[in-house]
Amino acid sequence: MKRIFILVAIALFAAGSLFADEAILIDFSKLVADIIPNQDDAPTQNRATMMDYANVAGGSFTTEQKSVMKTSLAIPNWEVVLASSSRTVDNQIRSYTVEAPSKQFGTVMGVRVHFPVEPFHSWAIIKPPFDIPAFEASAEIDDEGNIQEPESGEFTNTGSTRFEDGFGVIKNVGTIKSVAVNAYGLNFPHSLAVILVDSQGNEQYVNMGYLNYDGWGELRWDNPSYVVHVRNRELRLYPLYPKSTPFIKFGGFLVQRDAANEGGDFITYFKDVKVIYDKAVLETDRDIDDESLWNIIRDRENAKKAWEMSRFGQNQVLRYLESQKQATENSFTPTATTNEQQ
Repeated sequence: MKRIFILVAIALFAAGSLFADEAILIDFSKLVADIIPNQDDAPTQNRATMMDYANVAGGSFTTEQKSVMKTSLAIPNWEVVLASSSRTVDNQIRSYTVEAPSKQFGTVMGVRVHFPVEPFHSWAIIKPPFDIPAFEASAEIDDEGNIQEPESGEFTNTGSTRFEDGFGVIKNVGTIKSVAVNAYGLNFPHSLAVILVDSQGNEQYVNMGYLNYDGWGELRWDNPSYVVHVRNRELRLYPLYPKSTPFIKFGGFLVQRDAANEGGDFITYFKDVKVIYDKAVLETDRDIDDESLWNIIRDRENAKKAWEMSRFGQNQVLRYLESQKQATENSFTPTATTNEQQ
């Protein structure tokens, strides 16, 4: 009888240890531009999140052109995408993100959205400059933004990947219990949602509430379908190997403006996004290291990483080509006088 009691206690402890892990999904104070200065000697890229897409650009580019094919999650690189009905040139130009100095949090993300002034519903998505990769291996980055790849060049099943720990990815996520956003309100009656992307590529829009308050505030969403008591949960047994652990990554913010509310400029600021979640897989000390023997998860994750990189690189190469075609002159060259022509 005593043995049964001990086994039940251990089972309940193990089940309870699956619950209520908290992690920061993305922290914008970590995305400050700190390398690669521009002509004004101001940094333009974020060292920790640098990505090099020259390897997927093709062989028709020169070495000099490939050397500048880099980008990062630096705050000014983020995009503001308006609804198609609102996407006029004027509205799009006036919608962008900046680094904002905060007395309370340091540097945060500032967002300006220029909604139409006409009385109709509109929305805007604040999204990262590229899909945040979930399987990018840790690497050293120098002051020029050059990425020193790990010796193996492959994903390993140990340690954290580059975009975990506040850079947009959380691994081993089961059921989400709560989501919180530290956002600065300026009494705008617009609604805010967080976009989460799971390991299958599915997007979930989590409605956080309204920004109709003044100052910093924590908007929180609690999952109404979350089952707190273990006895009420549906218990199942799943194969432990070779299953990849699921993850979530940050897909952006959705701001919606109702037709009855005032249009024009909308301003807000974001510090971070936090998540409370169940672990998908319980970490245990197993007798045999399955992965070191079979390498099944490594092969799968490397294939996913290659797919992520090819998708990321294609979009960035197209943007690079468009920037090279863009006119840089601001005024016409003065017409030469008769004396100058002679």
